[in-house]
Amino acid sequence: MPGPPPTPTILKLMKGNPGKRRLHPEPQPTIPEKCPEPPPHITGYAADEWWTVGPGLHRLGLLTRADLPAFSCYCFAFGQWRLACEALARMAERDQTMHGLLVKTVGGDAKRNPLTKLTRDLADDVVRYSGEFGCTPIARARLGAAGYAQPSPPSKFDGLLGTVLPMKRGDERVSRRALALILS
Repeated sequence: MPGPPPTPTILKLMKGNPGKRRLHPEPQPTIPEKCPEPPPHITGYAADEWWTVGPGLHRLGLLTRADLPAFSCYCFAFGQWRLACEALARMAERDQTMHGLLVKTVGGDAKRNPLTKLTRDLADDVVRYSGEFGCTPIARARLGAAGYAQPSPPSKFDGLLGTVLPMKRGDERVSRRALALILS
């Protein structure tokens, strides 16, 4: 599909619907009442990461039932990356000259340690997955560019027509009731 990916309806609302086109409601996945337990295959460092990052994502509403497989992949990649880094560090302690970056082949030649590529690939996976959940500075900046802003100071008219969500562009506001009607 050529062109940029479609913008979610909620972001269009926050931008004030710049195209002024009709907005179609999107299905919204359910958010569990509390941070879900990790799946059985998430153990060790991966489980530590689950309980470190998961509650924060859940509080922000970014960890829905539909997001659990991707979050599991993120935690698993993090756990594997951490194990690979520790193994590389142990090799570096034993090898004072090359610090584990090169290993000997069966023929006696030196070649790059496959563990270095593995750690780099796993680190790329961790960064890619964390970007999907807004856990990198660039991902947070993209969210900020989509129209989120600090709340404006209270006005004497606030609450007159219902609770409002502050927007970035001027004083454009969308009432929570209108937002709930569009999303339901």
